[in-house]
Order: sequence, then structure tokens, then C-alpha cells
Amino acid sequence: MQNTIQQTVSFLGTGLHSGQPAKLVIKPAPAGHGVKFVRVDIEVGDAVVPARWDAVEQTQLCTKIVNASGVSVSTIEHVMAALAGCGIHNALVEIDGPEVPILDGSAEPFVRKILETGSQKLDDPIWALKILRDVEVRRGEAWARLSPADEMKIDFSIDFEDEAIGRQHKALNMANGSFVRELCDSRTFCRQSDVDAMRENGLALGGTLENAVVVEGDKVLSPGGLRHADEAVRHKMLDALGDLALAGAPILGVYTGSRAGHAMTNALLRELFQSEGAFCFVRCTPAIAARLPGAGVHLGELPEVA
Repeated sequence: MQNTIQQTVSFLGTGLHSGQPAKLVIKPAPAGHGVKFVRVDIEVGDAVVPARWDAVEQTQLCTKIVNASGVSVSTIEHVMAALAGCGIHNALVEIDGPEVPILDGSAEPFVRKILETGSQKLDDPIWALKILRDVEVRRGEAWARLSPADEMKIDFSIDFEDEAIGRQHKALNMANGSFVRELCDSRTFCRQSDVDAMRENGLALGGTLENAVVVEGDKVLSPGGLRHADEAVRHKMLDALGDLALAGAPILGVYTGSRAGHAMTNALLRELFQSEGAFCFVRCTPAIAARLPGAGVHLGELPEVA
């Protein structure tokens, strides 16, 4: 059965790029609703922005969705990953500004409150998007692929010049709460030189050493260091889950990414939906539903966050 959040939960914080304060509220929604954002600060026109792959406008530094009226919400990937990773299929996300608060740079704060309040089962069955054949996109050395599988898996590789990151690889079966246990507390990361360049261009105005892992060469500048030795690739997997959630249904398939990011994942979804015979929608049996991300997950599986 489909799930929604049991009770309303709220978050206060600052947008990573805009530096603007925002309040975000996640509310229960009925079966078939999916995830939709509502800009409560918009008084005229359509303020509802659907969390869908075809609403994505910009993916350079984050994922930004926009509706036909030009109303947008950016940096949605962490809250989308939290909803998908906790098995929440329907939610109304209200926000009073243009950017989702970055909080600690991970999805853990969203996950914690979602698991604390719990989920509510709805009457309608879950429909999953089953990958039937390989679909791939490439841009230079970066590429991403969706391949057939009976469960959702993510396999990711990164390669950065900075020794503090370097080459990292991780593969996970996303069934049964592995997102909560393995990925949700991993923070966004960047190089100090990138931070300086972004700020010169009016971006990363809300970024601090407390809400991102900042590296310079072989040094981690953020207090407390890394939460995981491979925190960077784990965060890339977190982002991928959030961006794949914009498909509108849980995916049964393997996502493989190499040096991929938001733009690559969205390009992959666009390629998938225009590729005849590459996918189908299947009604989830109890056995399939039990293998979806977030199935059976509970608060005790959250890692301890320093």
C-alpha cells in the first residue's frame, strides 16, 4: 500500500545558495497525490510545483523545479531523498521561499523527523517503474545508466583531484532502509576554491563549514572531519536517490553513475521516458513492496550524527 507521513513536520533553515531563510512544512497527502511543493509566499497565480522529472529546469549545482507560471523551488534533492528513502509516496511540501533549507547539508534531519512521526498506510497499491532494458547518457567522461533489476540498486563512482576525496566507489541495494543506515547522514561537499568562485557569482551565500564538507587538497576544513571515509560518494548516491524520485514512482532497476550529478540524472530520466520499450509500470505485490526503499525502516536505524 502507498504511504504518506503520519503528521505534519516542519523545518527552519537557510538556503545553501540563496542564503535566504525558509520554513518548510511536510504534510500528509492522499493516495495518488505524489509529492508536490507549494510556495505559500506566492499570493497570485499557481503556487503548486510538482516534484517531477519534466518540471526540472536547472541542475548545475542543485535540482530546481518550476511550474508553468514560472514559480520555482530549488535544492529539493535532499528532502526528496528523505521521502523516497523513508518510503513516503505522497506528501504536500509547503515552503515560504525559493530554496529548501540546507540544514546540516545531509538528509538526516528530514529523515529523523519523518521517522519520528511515522507513516500512514493508504488504500491504493504502489505502482513501481520497472526498467526493461539499458538506458544510458554520456557527457564527456561522465555517464549514467539505468539497467533492469528486481530491486533498486545504486552503484556510483567519483574521481576528484583533491586527496581528501580522490577516487571513491560504493554500491548498495536500496531495499529495507539501507538509505537510512548508510547514506542519509552524508553531507554535500565542495572545494574551498569552488566556494570562493560561487560566492563571487552570488551563490553559496548560505554555505558554512557546518552545513557542507569543505576540502582543500588533502585537508578537510569542516570541524569534526568526515562522518564516513567515503562520505563524498555516499552523498552523491543520496543526491541520485532524490533526483530519481522525480520519476514519480519507485524504480526497480540499477542506477550506475560515474562522475555523474544532478544534470546527468535528470537527462537519464528524460532519455528513459522517451525510449520506447525501456520501462513499464508494475503493481507491487507485497513481496515487491517489501524490497522498496524505506520498507520497514525505523528510527533505530538512524546513524549517530556528531
